[in-house]
Amino acid sequence: MKLSQLAAKPQLIKITLDDESIVTQYGEPIDCYTWDRQPLEVFMRLANQSQTDGSSIIDIIKTLILNDDGTEVIQGDSMLPTDVLMAAITTLTARLGK
Repeated sequence: MKLSQLAAKPQLIKITLDDESIVTQYGEPIDCYTWDRQPLEVFMRLANQSQTDGSSIIDIIKTLILNDDGTEVIQGDSMLPTDVLMAAITTLTARLGK
């Protein structure tokens, strides 16, 4: 297979947060979206982050957790509950690492 065959325009994919604790707390699974492939800029920012640079990591995470129209969920003063944010980060990291 040629590497060029794997290159494609990013597509939104649905990620379902269905941990028992999430379903118990919110009464149903929660859907969020992310791109199936990340722009090179995002990938390089992720690869070059240090553990102590929290603000940059937060900015990257904002670009990964999306609505079904591709817009960022976390904007301005809008924040997710901590349990949902942690489930989203964990699930997205596992999904994107495959």
